[in-house]
Amino acid sequence: MENSRRIFIKKSALGVAGMTIAGTGMSAKSYGNIIGANDRINVAIVGLGRRLGGFTDPISRKESNVRLMYLCDVMKKQRDNAAERFSKILDYNPMLENDVRRIYNDQRVDAIIDATPDHWHAPGTIYAVQAGKHVYVEKPCSHNPREGELLVECQEKYGKVIQMGNQQRSSLESMEIIKEIHNGAIGVPYKAIAFYSNARGEVPLPRVAPVPEGLDWDLFQGPAPRQQYMHDTWDYNWHWYGWTWGTAETGNNAVHELDIARWALQVSFPERVEVAAGKCHFPDDGWTMYDTMDATWLYPGNKVIKWDGKSRNGYSTYGSDRGTIIFGSDGSVYVDRGGYRLFDRGGRLVRDSRSVDDEGGTALGGGGDMTTRHVVNFFETIRGNQALRAPIDEGVISTHMGHLANISSRIGRGYDVDTRTGQALDREALGLWSREYEQGWEPKI
Repeated sequence: MENSRRIFIKKSALGVAGMTIAGTGMSAKSYGNIIGANDRINVAIVGLGRRLGGFTDPISRKESNVRLMYLCDVMKKQRDNAAERFSKILDYNPMLENDVRRIYNDQRVDAIIDATPDHWHAPGTIYAVQAGKHVYVEKPCSHNPREGELLVECQEKYGKVIQMGNQQRSSLESMEIIKEIHNGAIGVPYKAIAFYSNARGEVPLPRVAPVPEGLDWDLFQGPAPRQQYMHDTWDYNWHWYGWTWGTAETGNNAVHELDIARWALQVSFPERVEVAAGKCHFPDDGWTMYDTMDATWLYPGNKVIKWDGKSRNGYSTYGSDRGTIIFGSDGSVYVDRGGYRLFDRGGRLVRDSRSVDDEGGTALGGGGDMTTRHVVNFFETIRGNQALRAPIDEGVISTHMGHLANISSRIGRGYDVDTRTGQALDREALGLWSREYEQGWEPKI
């Protein structure tokens, strides 16, 4: 097996650069930006775990006019489960694939939905875009700040559609109230509190173990440096077992709520970040990161965003398990995936808008109306019929907030940030700006 994705990208790039489509006068690269006459989009899903349910509806609905060409995962049972699931809603059988690099090299594929673990998100997106694909990438869109910078450079260079899966940007109620906030519904917004409460349990201590049957451990690791397999790593607990694969809860769930906060306050990069974080539950279990975090980002114009993240304490501090509260000079708004409540400055309820969406809070996986609209928005932007609701440059900034907080927790102090570029103004923080990659897998623009 190839130990590098480069041969695949190289072949694709040569094929694109060196060909001209007969009768069009266009290079294959230019022609590749145009969907066929029937507007059908050929799609591959890469990563068939807990988020798979979010893609069955947008792909199977007739109006989407897409063909699911590939179901790809490094675990055989994930591929088999996905095939069984789609067999009930499609009248054809997508191809099952273990190695995503073969999908990059298939010129028939127009778009990739990337629902892989965090360490694959930015490299996988970059590899796919360089091979001529549009990409819908789940949050967080990057594993570290440098990857976010590379994603923006990649989109600008290749011009492909890249949407991050922060699906609340496609909530009808969220779009409605954010527009009203921007139009002055609560005066001048100055503060937002984003929060998340979950009662995640004890996790096993990692230990060297045989690679599970059906798992391609080498491809699971992909861009990450190679190491021995540790028990219970591949299935979700990679989130908490060190920084090799995951981005902790701040990358896992905070990005959703912080994105709403930043959207409401209309801010970009902060001028400072301060964090208090620690492992407060099950001190002897395998969870190696913090499970509780209070973070503060300070912005120009005396604006502030705060994060109250409790991964393993299910107490609903603000009345629900996740959401965002926005404070303004003339009122406040509580908004979550169930809708919003608008209050005047005296705290009296002005409007209560409960969502008709069926996409909930802290339950793992799933999908729902917001994800369907968000994926369809991705499809329609590829066709030129809509504008992205979560373009990658916006997704990168919201994800960047989580990276800044994670770095602060790791170096044990707050630090200033360049508000123009998002760069940390701290030497030790910059030491965590990127990561080590397996040789030959480094994402490059």
